[in-house]
Amino acid sequence: MRQKVEFKSGNHTLSGLLETPESNVKFYALFAHCFTCGKDVAAASRISRALTAKGIAVLRFDFTGLGNSDGDFANTNFSSNVQDLVAAADFLRKEYRAPKLLIGHSLGGAAVLGVATKVPESVAVVTIGAPSDAAHVAHNFAAHIDDIEAHGEAEVNLAGRKFKIQKQFLDDINSYGNSHISKLKKALLVMHSPIDSIVKITEAEKIYQSAFHPKSFVSLDTADHLLTNKNDAEYAADVIAAWASRYASSDTDAYQSKVPKGHVLVEEKDHKFAQHVSTSSHYWLADEPVKVGGSNTGPDPYEHLLAGLGACTSMTLRMYAERKKLPIEHIKVQLTHTRNYQDDCNNCEEKNGLEAIVRNISFVGDLDEQQKQRFLEIADKCPVHKTLHSNVAVVSKLVE
Repeated sequence: MRQKVEFKSGNHTLSGLLETPESNVKFYALFAHCFTCGKDVAAASRISRALTAKGIAVLRFDFTGLGNSDGDFANTNFSSNVQDLVAAADFLRKEYRAPKLLIGHSLGGAAVLGVATKVPESVAVVTIGAPSDAAHVAHNFAAHIDDIEAHGEAEVNLAGRKFKIQKQFLDDINSYGNSHISKLKKALLVMHSPIDSIVKITEAEKIYQSAFHPKSFVSLDTADHLLTNKNDAEYAADVIAAWASRYASSDTDAYQSKVPKGHVLVEEKDHKFAQHVSTSSHYWLADEPVKVGGSNTGPDPYEHLLAGLGACTSMTLRMYAERKKLPIEHIKVQLTHTRNYQDDCNNCEEKNGLEAIVRNISFVGDLDEQQKQRFLEIADKCPVHKTLHSNVAVVSKLVE
């Protein structure tokens, strides 16, 4: 699922994109894009999508003055990038869960190395084609440095686009070294291509040598700096997901419960809306959508109710089809819940309608009209359907 988000960094509103898996989120990651790029650059979007497919939620955003974010790029610097990353981590911590994994591409890699100690929940850091220090980025506009020093600023052309670089930017990047890398105290994965012409692989060597274990290096072989080849980006994502799982355990891994057969245990997860749901042999999450204050880490209560009825309906129809040897290749049940159902409602109270579950059943198979009608009647005989229509008592007790 892809969701546009906004959050504050200082006085500016930053634009981000949060990609979450359809099922349970293992953990959250924060992605920092390359110098003068944006959240939608190919490497960022492809790696984020691939990680999401593996159960990792990823937030990528435009730094101040870039893309859809507020601010003037000319007034930004490496320090402001670090501040933006802190703000992004704060946003995830407040609205979802703090990021366990920090990923940075090119100068974004230097930025996540600089911000790692400011995000205490992060346990793993990944750099992709990154320089060992921020000052390395100056080679992109080396021909204009004298003008910047003499006149306080200069307009430079970077990847076909014009940007204004001020002297404060130069002073800022020159104030950063790489001594902080030895103080990470987090797992580090350095990824770099030996043919990277923008950031030489010797920069990866400097990062690796500066860091303490646990640390790993993976060569991206024939990849270019921007990972423009889709296969290179997906390979990087595969490696990151496998490597990170060793250090960033799933947020659901720590939860364990013993539930007697035939029982269901529901227990708060975040003391908000998210719930642990356990049976004797299965575990999943329940939650509410983001728009009502939840984190959308699992189906909401009514979706669970509809799922129970839908699964029971499909199973009952399959059993009937097998028993009657009906040529049914596939069964699909789609359900919705409404508190104001008007269609075919002759006895609705006044104009308020009737609370209803609408169940649409479709199938692939050759049945005559009489068989179709009987098939529909069988749907009403599923056990969950009968329970919903019976005078079932819900007995509530306080237990010590």
